[in-house]
Amino acid sequence: MPRPAPVLHRDDPAKDPLTGHVKVTREDWLNAARDVLVSEGAGEVKILALATRLGVSRSSFYWYFGSRAELLAALLDDWEARNTAPILRHCAMSAETITGALCNFFRCFVEDSIFDAHLDFAVREWSRRDASVRGRIDAADAARLDAVTAMYAAHDYDAAEADIRARILYFMQIGYHALELQEDMAQRMDRLPGFLEHFTGRVPTADEVAAFTAFAMARPVPTA
Repeated sequence: MPRPAPVLHRDDPAKDPLTGHVKVTREDWLNAARDVLVSEGAGEVKILALATRLGVSRSSFYWYFGSRAELLAALLDDWEARNTAPILRHCAMSAETITGALCNFFRCFVEDSIFDAHLDFAVREWSRRDASVRGRIDAADAARLDAVTAMYAAHDYDAAEADIRARILYFMQIGYHALELQEDMAQRMDRLPGFLEHFTGRVPTADEVAAFTAFAMARPVPTA
């Protein structure tokens, strides 16, 4: 349900008083807040500082958000939509083999528009200081693990093996970003056949390796 417009006894503060043109949108506020969250931490997500960054008065903030707490809640919703939902979708994609399914999973981590590692770890850092955010992190990790486990189960792994393989795969991938490893994409792709085999116990097809390599090589290495 859309947020009802507040009753204001002034012109829309998100509009230029002379031209009436919209100067900033809700998405502009959210984008600016996300940038600050990633670069400086949740404690620096402040209304006045964001207004200065956007070049508007702070009163325009209240056209879209009732409070700073509401903005922070929106940032968490945005993070889940950007980072958790894509993993769930990619794990559920159709694949003829488990190695092909893993290639779908790995797409999340070579395409910045699918999974934002910087944002993920900014939220994890935030959770160290806020128990409610810790709860969101735990729930997201559980949902992601469930999706990876289901991906293995869909390819005839029993429940115990699917659970273990999912944990190895997911925790490795998150740790890969946490270590801020610097590799060019060619190095990563040289290891792809081995990764696929050791994460599944099955040998990938040449076509699977070639298709994923072509996808990955067309993209820059996501920065850790």
